[in-house]
Amino acid sequence: MSRTLLEIDGLTRRFGGLVAVDALGFTVAEHEIVGLLGPNGSGKTTVLNLLSGVLRPDAGRIAFRGHAIAGLPAHRIARLGMARTFQLVRPLASLSCHDNVRTGLAFGRRRAWGAAADAEAGRLLDRVGLGGVRGSLPGELTYIDQKRLELARALALQPDLLLLDEWLAGLNPTELDAGIELVRSLNGQGITILLVEHVMDAIRSLCHRCVVMNAGRLIAAGLPAEVLADREVVRAYLGEDDNDRGGGHA
Repeated sequence: MSRTLLEIDGLTRRFGGLVAVDALGFTVAEHEIVGLLGPNGSGKTTVLNLLSGVLRPDAGRIAFRGHAIAGLPAHRIARLGMARTFQLVRPLASLSCHDNVRTGLAFGRRRAWGAAADAEAGRLLDRVGLGGVRGSLPGELTYIDQKRLELARALALQPDLLLLDEWLAGLNPTELDAGIELVRSLNGQGITILLVEHVMDAIRSLCHRCVVMNAGRLIAAGLPAEVLADREVVRAYLGEDDNDRGGGHA
């Protein structure tokens, strides 16, 4: 049986009078792909910000490999083995793709410099399908390739847990298929993944379990087919019409 890698209990974050995350609790086991779902504004990205150290919680516990990490700065959490992507890609625009990834390696769990960093940056770019554009600037890349670069930079931190914030959003069907296979292959190599996603085809294809939020609170958790058929999830996230459950996007 897989060990619990991430445990969240009573996680709460307020912005003034708005409770963005309200006493949330769930776990992620090693080697799982868990989908974090919910309508826009439900608090999903705030959860990733709390997990990765971008924000500090007002209350609650976050344990990563049994160690309390709530409130730790982002760089310390990254060095413990957690990395993330962002909804809006954030490359270092003046650096080449190769140097973007090389920079990540300098701050990872096993810091790499010089020739070792050059070799590993090349390997990671090859891994995500960017081997042919190593010298290009991020602004010269297509949208999907910018997302691949964002992923390669996250992988440069050598994560055990990878947080993907709508990494598959905005892709055409061919790109989506390739993206799903890439995420699946990373999980097959032992990386645990928590993904925020609206693309239902990806959720059904990739996720072992799903956690659903609405208005900051947990409303459902379980296997994807069970969760996506849950009446409260349908009402809060997918809409009342059963036809909404059959499409590629929610």
